Amino acid sequence: MAKNLPVGDDARRGAVRDRSQVFNPRTETWTKRDTDTGQFMDQKKNGEPFKGVRKERK
Repeated sequence: MAKNLPVGDDARRGAVRDRSQVFNPRTETWTKRDTDTGQFMDQKKNGEPFKGVRKERK
């Protein structure tokens, strides 16, 4: 996982590992997925991509 220290500076050090995100055109949202199991984990409501999570290729 990425480190977020020091607290309060709103910066992430490094990328989030073992996760990826894919855009769902039907719902127009980004969905986060675990790369080990392929299981969907979370979905964004506002339509913006997750910060620090790599995007999957088509």
